[in-house]
Amino acid sequence: MKIEKNNFDNLTAEQIGKLFPIRIVPYNPDWERLFEQEKALITGVLGKEWILNVEHIGSTSVMGLAAKPTIDILVEVPNLNDETKQSIIEKLETIGYGNMYNAERTNKMTLGKGYDEHYLSTQCYHVHVREKCNVPQDEIYFHDYLRCNADACAEYAKLKYTLAEKYQFNREAYTLAKTEFITKITRAAKENEYNEQKNADTFVVLPKIISYNGNG
Repeated sequence: MKIEKNNFDNLTAEQIGKLFPIRIVPYNPDWERLFEQEKALITGVLGKEWILNVEHIGSTSVMGLAAKPTIDILVEVPNLNDETKQSIIEKLETIGYGNMYNAERTNKMTLGKGYDEHYLSTQCYHVHVREKCNVPQDEIYFHDYLRCNADACAEYAKLKYTLAEKYQFNREAYTLAKTEFITKITRAAKENEYNEQKNADTFVVLPKIISYNGNG
């Protein structure tokens, strides 16, 4: 089936699943380089005045973790009104991105690149545009936790291999089946941060006791 490049919204979920099957591959150290290259492209077309932060997120950002070979990129902007959204769509289209309208929300949007008939041999990217908020985005909590917890990382890799085999041609079911684990890890990361902050707030520095031995 020949499709228009990155034209997701004219396809059914079943068609998307067959065209773009789920595949999990071992960690590739080249993913970090690909992120840096794409970050430079995105910054170049959007302009630094639009961007408050750019982060490598998702499984490809966690060293040693098996993943779908799709580079997920978080872009935080000051606001995401309709005018800003349209401008971002137009600018990122110039470097091959298409907007995933079915994933769009009031303060977030997702754009994809590399989804065409050559999908299996093309590097794919997702750009997740979010309004900047006062706390880290959930995706940051999630990948920070996995980067520091080998057991959780191994558990997630095992889960993804299992789900990819079960839902190879059903992306929605695959994503939904990961939700419980992702929610659990994100909650644990936030609790860790809260406990660390609580301990820091209650930490008392005792005065140093100097002994006097009578020698002046």
